[in-house]
Amino acid sequence: MSAIGATAYATHEVFNQATPLSDFDAFGGDVALKSAVRAFGLDGFSAKFADIGRLVGSDEVQALARDANRFGPTLESHDRLGHRVDRIAFHPAYHELMRRAIAAETHSFGWTAKQPKAHQARAVLAYLWSQGEVGIMCPLLMTYASIASLRVDPAMAARWEPQILSRDYDPRPIAPAQKRGLTVGMAMTEKQGGSDLRQITTTARPGDGGYLITGHKWFFSAPQSDLFLTLARTEAGITCFLAPGWLPDGTRNCLVIQRLKDKCGNRSNASSEVEFRDLWAERLGNEGQGIRTILAMGHVTRLDCAISSAAMQRLALIHAVQHCATRSAFQKRLIDQPLMTNVLADLALEAEAAMWAALRLASGLDAAPGTHDHELNRIATPLVKYWVCKRTPPAIAEAMECHGGNGYVEDAILARLYREAPLNGIWEGSGNVICLDVLRAFERERTAAEAYFAELDAARGADRRYDAFVDTLQGAVADAARQSGLRLAVERLALALQASLLLRFSSPEVADAFIASRLGGEHGRAFGTLPNATAFARIIERARGA
Repeated sequence: MSAIGATAYATHEVFNQATPLSDFDAFGGDVALKSAVRAFGLDGFSAKFADIGRLVGSDEVQALARDANRFGPTLESHDRLGHRVDRIAFHPAYHELMRRAIAAETHSFGWTAKQPKAHQARAVLAYLWSQGEVGIMCPLLMTYASIASLRVDPAMAARWEPQILSRDYDPRPIAPAQKRGLTVGMAMTEKQGGSDLRQITTTARPGDGGYLITGHKWFFSAPQSDLFLTLARTEAGITCFLAPGWLPDGTRNCLVIQRLKDKCGNRSNASSEVEFRDLWAERLGNEGQGIRTILAMGHVTRLDCAISSAAMQRLALIHAVQHCATRSAFQKRLIDQPLMTNVLADLALEAEAAMWAALRLASGLDAAPGTHDHELNRIATPLVKYWVCKRTPPAIAEAMECHGGNGYVEDAILARLYREAPLNGIWEGSGNVICLDVLRAFERERTAAEAYFAELDAARGADRRYDAFVDTLQGAVADAARQSGLRLAVERLALALQASLLLRFSSPEVADAFIASRLGGEHGRAFGTLPNATAFARIIERARGA
């Protein structure tokens, strides 16, 4: 095109469009996260965190995440000759993301590092990779958490752990024994039961040196998994089984994928409906104790729901801050407009409190049974899972609104995060199920309840408003037994835990604003309603980091 043609082609000058966030450092640029690493004694892992932080925020990984979501998985039920194969085809971007995350030990570090606090360090890796692409965290998380259930059977764990914990990603659809590395899935939910696993109708009977399972599963995420845990009824009751995706002769195990779920979000990850037609499997744990066996895995996955939700809040926040810092309206940058300043500071409080709570609880995975951290993990994991996952959708919606119409189009990451945000509140137990779990823990596990209140007591004396709020919580727990008020009680318990962490470990400005707004009642029902005395600029600068 000639110079004249080029000039004529341009109809106007493009100006005052925000500078997109690019090549950000998810660890080095996060002041609060680095503070948490120091506070929790994880400095020895900082070099690893720094490498991953730069990787997940790179334009290359962010582009891979976009492609993995734009070109989601597809079902290949038959090969070109008509043979039933039930394979899932993924865009190359998905495989590249999985390869990098597995090489970074995101699925294994807690088990393989053989160092104190290794599980808590792996939680930081999960927090960082959830800012790279949260959809791949589903298969990675299930692979990581599966070890907790597999170790019910030491012989089975010894057989499979080396491949499960391998740093090699091997996506070939072949028998697990023939692969360099394995991923592990979980298939529990049935049409009629949902979260009530006692309603399972799938059956298992002895056969072919193991068990043959017949039935259906309404949600089976990551059906491409090499191994997966599932539940079925035997004569003794609901039992847990470990099944291979492919048999030693290379054929698909007797698993028919009926369809892939067309989900609101989480589009890079495959979720499916399946039928088992004499699926071959091995029993894991004792017959009749399947729910207990598989919930060892489920407790770990619930924690990661909170971790990835906190990470999504952080990612939405930094995109909102970047947009507002580089776009102007009414003769001021958006970030300098008082109303927008209030919104951004409020979102920063929410995201930081979520991060502290989620990473604090991960210490319980490293702790010995009976210790404070172990007992705290039992009761506070469902607390934090409930509250952080509940707060993530409105937080991301507000971050989207900070971008105006630009945030609502698919060119921006906010639309993808917005679709993704509700999932963790549903996955691994929706809100009511989680609240009932909190209630059971308070009623049945005295040492866990004592650990929770001891954690709150560690911050007493630092703020009178906090002390007064904590004084009301014993009554809240008693009222919760009626169940109709249980959600409010769980919310208050979670807020108190977050406030205790911010008082002990965060900046005074963040702790003061959080307590004034969340505990002291100086807050409206929407983000951006912090009291006028809030240190807005300092809170935003802390969130903005490098």
